[in-house]
Amino acid sequence: MEPQPLYDLAPVLWIALLGIAIAAGPLAWIWLRNRGTTPAHRLAALTVLTLFLTFDLVLFGAFTRLTDSGLGCPDWPGCYGNASPTGALAQIRAEEARMPTGPVTHGKAWIEMIHRYLATGVGVLITTLAVATWLHRKRGLPVSPVWPALTFVWVCVQGAFGALTVTMKLFPAIVTLHLLGGLVLLALLTMQAVAYRQAQRGAGAHRIAPSARAWIVAAFALLWLQVALGGWVSTNYAVLACSEFPTCQGTWWPAMDFRQGFELWRELGRTGGGEHVTFAALTAIHYVHRLVAYVLFVVLGLVAWKLRGGPLHHAARVLAGLALWQFASGLSNVVLGWPIVAAVAHTGGAAALVVALTWSLRESRAEKTAAVPAGVRGVSA
Repeated sequence: MEPQPLYDLAPVLWIALLGIAIAAGPLAWIWLRNRGTTPAHRLAALTVLTLFLTFDLVLFGAFTRLTDSGLGCPDWPGCYGNASPTGALAQIRAEEARMPTGPVTHGKAWIEMIHRYLATGVGVLITTLAVATWLHRKRGLPVSPVWPALTFVWVCVQGAFGALTVTMKLFPAIVTLHLLGGLVLLALLTMQAVAYRQAQRGAGAHRIAPSARAWIVAAFALLWLQVALGGWVSTNYAVLACSEFPTCQGTWWPAMDFRQGFELWRELGRTGGGEHVTFAALTAIHYVHRLVAYVLFVVLGLVAWKLRGGPLHHAARVLAGLALWQFASGLSNVVLGWPIVAAVAHTGGAAALVVALTWSLRESRAEKTAAVPAGVRGVSA
């Protein structure tokens, strides 16, 4: 069989039409439910729905990766130059006969292509948001057209990472960036959704104590570090390097190779020099993620404590609940041998934390403290 070109643009039109068809359902639903309302109201509803569907897409992307379906179709954007695995049946059967448990099977091909179809549909929705916002920008929309435009640019970048994930054969750095890119989309859409919500209630961000705001910022920054580390664990299949908790391999500080573990630009399972990645390197990847998780868990707890009783008390409960969810799902991955349900749940928790912390940042600002005259400082009441 002749090797399949990595890029075959023949099915682009059909996949694009399928993405439009997928997006047509949510668009029609939004229009029917909100007909007679203002453009701002309709775009606000579409933003929230697109955010929800993008969250679902992130989860399905995790499922695609965890079922080893990322190379179910070894070319892009179609499957052996076809718009669906049905047209590639002969090629897929030949690969299955050659390697029954290999990366190309009929089931994996369908999982991979469904992921691409859903991604195309979300891309159409994001494009619709960008175009509609620019068309209505002079009608008093509460969201700057820059945000939807930036989201559109980013979804194009995310599509490029998706293509590279396949054509570079699951290169760990590219796969990790693809995961991070999906979470960036969630953050951008959340910013827009909060802006519409603030406009609908006629008020801006809530004022909170400067210390509480600072802890939200710290948690937000730490979360992105932890998400990147989690993606690195998953894409290097390092979850089972430590199969017990709270110790790892019977000790609190197992043998680890940090230099090899965090060599970023290399093929899956290989070092930059072409050698096999050692178990000590996988242990380092896993254990660093676990150590940062402890810090993030404490910081999220402090944020929830700081926000309790204030205008963001609902966010406090959400963040506390998600912190516990991440602890439970992460622990399940370790002690239960990385079941798909727990792994997808862990990815979903990370995505939900991105949404919740982005929402908290956009909905809050540090309250200004009144300046105290120099002559009365230190005077008790």
